[in-house]
Amino acid sequence: MIDEAARLGFDGIEYCLDGEFSDGELRLFAKRARDAGIVPVCSCVGAEFLRCEDFDGECLGVEREVRRAALLGAPLLRHDVSNGYPGKLTDGDYEDAIPVLAAACRRITEYARGFGIATCTENHGYFSQDAKRVLKLYETVGDGNFGVLCDIGNFMCADADPVESTALVAPYAVHVHAKDFYFSRGKEPAGEGWFPTRNGGSLLGAVIGEGDARAAESMIVLRSAGYGGFVSVEFEGREDNLVGIARGLEFLTNVK
Repeated sequence: MIDEAARLGFDGIEYCLDGEFSDGELRLFAKRARDAGIVPVCSCVGAEFLRCEDFDGECLGVEREVRRAALLGAPLLRHDVSNGYPGKLTDGDYEDAIPVLAAACRRITEYARGFGIATCTENHGYFSQDAKRVLKLYETVGDGNFGVLCDIGNFMCADADPVESTALVAPYAVHVHAKDFYFSRGKEPAGEGWFPTRNGGSLLGAVIGEGDARAAESMIVLRSAGYGGFVSVEFEGREDNLVGIARGLEFLTNVK
């Protein structure tokens, strides 16, 4: 994948490690990226701090990912916080969860600081999805080593306007995911790949710039807010992955 990213013309790579790797293997990945001229940008991991059986154990698991990110040479770790409890996805439910979520994020970012790694969480997972919720968590954590990962498409999963939401979090963004969806209101459309939004709509993955997320507008908003970091290309559509990724990269490169 490192070689393929270089072939397609990417400047960096975001890792999502799935499986066990030795320290030596992780260092080898880092060397392979350097040799290919690819910058390790971020490592992306999951986490569930509300519904986990062992809060301390869940935090320790993410701290392990901090160490793996350091071996990869990635300066940033993105982690989830929670998908929430079933049937409890309201603003009030999120407010109730903030103390637990903020405690976890604060602990992990304090640990990561010792490795020279910053941490962040993104608008993801239906529960911690809305711009105002993510900002509330960011403000509650209150640590300069912790930031917001802005996924310009994911706001649609909470039926929120993606450009308006991007504008809210843009000043606090330390990393960006570019993603696009086709949106349908009401009954779920026929065909494979559609999935429900939180409030009754349906989404289907699209090539960046070809769906309903108004991706170019969000990129301009981010730039206007002073964001000058990396943007990861995400693709979840029906087309061949490499085709969808390449077309998304071309679109983003041409946004003025």
